[in-house]
Amino acid sequence: MKVKVIPVLEDNYMYLVIEERTREAVAVDVAVPKRLLEIVGREGVSLTTVLTTHHHWDHARGNAELARLLPGLVVLGADERICALTRRLAHGEELQFGAIHVRCLLTPGHTLGHMSYFLWEEECPDPPAVFSGTGCPVPTCPTSPCPIPLSDPPNSPGDALSVAGCGSRLEGTAQQMYQSLVETLGTLPPETKVFCGHEHTLGNLEFAQKVEPYNDHVKAKLSWAKRDEDDVPTVPATLGEELLYNPFLRVAEESVRKFTGKVAPADVLDVLCRERASFERAAEPLQPQARALLALQWGLLSTPRQK
Repeated sequence: MKVKVIPVLEDNYMYLVIEERTREAVAVDVAVPKRLLEIVGREGVSLTTVLTTHHHWDHARGNAELARLLPGLVVLGADERICALTRRLAHGEELQFGAIHVRCLLTPGHTLGHMSYFLWEEECPDPPAVFSGTGCPVPTCPTSPCPIPLSDPPNSPGDALSVAGCGSRLEGTAQQMYQSLVETLGTLPPETKVFCGHEHTLGNLEFAQKVEPYNDHVKAKLSWAKRDEDDVPTVPATLGEELLYNPFLRVAEESVRKFTGKVAPADVLDVLCRERASFERAAEPLQPQARALLALQWGLLSTPRQK
């Protein structure tokens, strides 16, 4: 199993998962189909399936165009709001692509229909992987027939589980999010590689340091994230590492409980989410003009037709 990390838009990641024996490929969260097809052609693989984590624009907008370009493409996900969906998946359902096994894990919280994907190969020394991704509802995409929210706000936490963080809770309850993060994703094998949908590692770690200022694992990871390697993805991390410095997976730790003033895990998580949002709001927001320019660049806005 080979995973190609594909940075797109402002801070999103798409992924191309390749079964190296059969040369079959599966894409995760298609936002920019032409970029994906460039990688598919370069790798010389056959793209058969798209796994979509949730319906937000920056994770699903490319499905319809990709399906048009590749007749017979299968688009899978757990939410009927996903563009070009061909089949809705259920929690615990298992798929197989050659030697690659996929377990579908419903992880509500960011959206109610959020699905994470756990991939592994039998009798293979390579570690398994989990893929997740999230967004935030703002005006819908006028160029798509699907009612997809525009995208995640710049610098928002992103993802059901991201490096040192998690996504904003938009549709689910704190209890649901706790179950998704800690009881579902947090119990996967510690060697599991975490491939998230956004590059928010630095901001996540800065917040984690605020929560646990004396956590040496946070300090070490933050120092690593600040290394002088621009445009180099910080994904993947391993789940075992995340358990050491991600406060959203450490809700049972006394230091995290002390920061929130709560004891019950779901209550601790709820306060963490609100504090993380306040932490982000303190940063300089993207101006409306800049947001409009990004939308124009991404093809969301069209110029008025001449009469």
